[in-house]
Amino acid sequence: MGVRQHFAVVLPVALAQDPPWAAGPLPFTVAAQTADAAGRRGLFTPSAARALYERRWHSWSALAEGPLRLDGMELLRTPTARAAQQALAVLHFTVAAGTPMLPLLRAISHRRLAGQPDPLSGAMAPAVLLAGVADTTAPAGPFALSRPYTVVFLTTDAGAGPLALRDAVSEEVPAEADAFLRSLASRSVPDDLPAGPEVVAEMRAEVRRISADWSALVLRQGAAFLGHRADTGAGDFYDWAEYNARSVYLDALLLGTVQSNHIDELTDDLSGVFDGPGLARRVSALEQRIALFRSTYWRQHLSAHGPANDLLLAFQRKVRLPERFELILAEAADYARLVQTQESQQVAGALGVLTILGLPLGTALSILQVLGDSRLRDLLLGLAGSFVATAAALTTRYGRLVLSSLRGHPHR
Repeated sequence: MGVRQHFAVVLPVALAQDPPWAAGPLPFTVAAQTADAAGRRGLFTPSAARALYERRWHSWSALAEGPLRLDGMELLRTPTARAAQQALAVLHFTVAAGTPMLPLLRAISHRRLAGQPDPLSGAMAPAVLLAGVADTTAPAGPFALSRPYTVVFLTTDAGAGPLALRDAVSEEVPAEADAFLRSLASRSVPDDLPAGPEVVAEMRAEVRRISADWSALVLRQGAAFLGHRADTGAGDFYDWAEYNARSVYLDALLLGTVQSNHIDELTDDLSGVFDGPGLARRVSALEQRIALFRSTYWRQHLSAHGPANDLLLAFQRKVRLPERFELILAEAADYARLVQTQESQQVAGALGVLTILGLPLGTALSILQVLGDSRLRDLLLGLAGSFVATAAALTTRYGRLVLSSLRGHPHR
């Protein structure tokens, strides 16, 4: 059980129209600083800020049921070529003091051994919370989120011991703390997802030490922030840690999710580029979409420094976004070269057709001109003879190759 226990749930939704909420992200406040859109823009590059804050709305809430309290909700439009209404919903929750957070997280993932119902049901179900505002039906196309993505923040008191706190003598973070951090991020315990001892060192290496006081871990199912010093309550450093984790660091993960969504869609569309006619048109449209995605969303550095960069990079590495985007670029370049080759073949084919049509006709007219024959009958005979010669030329292997190149299909 933690002193501060918060988590955000990120899930895909569809927005038919802009919600009747206040513009901008949920403006968390600490001391005299507010994490509104204006305050957060200065921490990000202009393109990342536009993607995160220009089409975003929020609504405060105080709804409570059981150990959960809904603090607020956010909606961020993330349109793609396939889904103009696509968006991300972010639901911010606080877990009541005295209630362990991990069992609730396991129940969200429907772990077989969780032993309790999903807390995101009933009055706290996203479909109920967003009724009349957004459609929470799972999208049919590829999407980065196959299930709700959670971002957890938890601090403890002095009684947590090695489960969370640094060792008082060695000042090292115990392995138990990193294991607990992984449980929070993956919404599981070792009984749910047992890990082999040979991968423990690799798993610990994924943990990001934000400072001596807290760490972060980014996984496919979620991310988590865990304090390694006893939380003394209001006025503690963890006021700022909570402020950053629920605003700027969450935004970095939101941008990674949007990137993953676009890359999933581009990958799926590239796989069907040969389905149907109009290859050049489809390849050109995909190249334009890739360029738009690259200029609008594809960023690996959000700011000059800070953990937000590290969190975005960790998310990208976890879902292999850089490698996948490089493959998309390489595949699109191959298709563009193929289209260019086909267009060159078609131009060559057109020139070949003009040659086959023009040579017999020009020869016939030249012969008549040399003979000084201007009679209509001889002219028509010459034209007929040139057409016969042209038809015969088109039946040869060279003629068939020219026609095949003109159609844009390989000659067989």
